Amino acid sequence: MKTETPHQASPEDADNTVKGIVALVIATLFFAGQDAITKHLTEDLPVMQIIFVRFFFFTIFALVYATRRIGIKRAFRSEMPAQQIMRGLLIVGEIGLFAWCLQFMGLAEMHAIFACFPLVITALSVPFLGEQVGWRRWLAVFIGFVGTVVIIQPGNGEFNFYAVLVLVCVLMFSIYNLLTRKVSRKDCFETSLIYFGIVGFLASLVSIPFYWQALNTDQAVWLLTISVTSIIGHLLLIKALQLAPAVILQPFNYFVLVWAIIIGYLVYGEVLGTTALLGAGLVVLSGIYIARREYAVALETRRKLRSSMYPPEV
Repeated sequence: MKTETPHQASPEDADNTVKGIVALVIATLFFAGQDAITKHLTEDLPVMQIIFVRFFFFTIFALVYATRRIGIKRAFRSEMPAQQIMRGLLIVGEIGLFAWCLQFMGLAEMHAIFACFPLVITALSVPFLGEQVGWRRWLAVFIGFVGTVVIIQPGNGEFNFYAVLVLVCVLMFSIYNLLTRKVSRKDCFETSLIYFGIVGFLASLVSIPFYWQALNTDQAVWLLTISVTSIIGHLLLIKALQLAPAVILQPFNYFVLVWAIIIGYLVYGEVLGTTALLGAGLVVLSGIYIARREYAVALETRRKLRSSMYPPEV
């Protein structure tokens, strides 16, 4: 019986992986930049007006992208419409709450807390998706949550209400990601992109009659800028996922925290204290370890599958 020859990574594969990582790192810069612009805009504009404009332009982008890729009719056809709508409502709620909190907290501080979202996803993947999580990843989740508590410092005598709201954002974003994983089993990427844009647009549109205010030139330019950076960031993210596996890319998502610290310092004069940096370090290291373990588990699962399909000669 002929045995399978193990696949060897070609120089082209390695080159594409590097390009994917670079694309993702640049995407995180755009995402951190748009949060900095949002913080500036919330000083004068209602949060929901900012969210509405962002989703308006993103919906146009999603419609054009899906039409060119698979056709608009197929893109709208979902096997799980209720879950698609739910994830759309969750993400618009999370973006709105995060933007509102930016008025009261530093950019770097918020991203330091938000960095724990991969840990929450890992913990919730057990009840939501029925996935198995080994003791090593559970330990990493625990250490990461300790790091989050260190950042928030609940025992310093001052209750940080807005830090708790950021944790609510983390929970919402984590459930959104888990629903995205779930719908991706039956719906294509373009369908999820369409629902993301349209549900967010319609949800934010409802509030516009109550919050809309006239824009000056400066505000209009920044709103256009934030919309463009959102589209470019998502295009870079899509390209990164086309070039490299998600399990390899996942640790590099933490670059958004690096950019947030740099931009927060340069633009708003924010400086994270030593304790917050220590906590953020624990969170990031825990998240990277979980990503490595998930990659190792995926490789082992693939090896066992290949062994069952191509058993060695006896």
